[in-house]
Amino acid sequence: MESNEISLHQLKVFEFVRQAGRWVTSAEIQEGAGVAARTARHHALNLVKLGLFDQAEVFPCHRYRLSQFAEQRNKGYMLRLAQARDVFGEVA
Repeated sequence: MESNEISLHQLKVFEFVRQAGRWVTSAEIQEGAGVAARTARHHALNLVKLGLFDQAEVFPCHRYRLSQFAEQRNKGYMLRLAQARDVFGEVA
């Protein structure tokens, strides 16, 4: 479900995956974004549902990356993330 509110943790997850430029696990997101494991999984899955992340369902853990179609799929949410980045400042 899309929300108008963007939390600092969601922005940290988004920025880590965006800057990684490759497939990453939720454990890597947790460590790199500095959030709890549950928070990393929650926000990664939410960003998949919003069309911003791609998800690879591979064993032993799913992997995520910024979709090359993120801007086309959900331009409005990408704009809100950019605005949140301005408000929170550099997060990664």
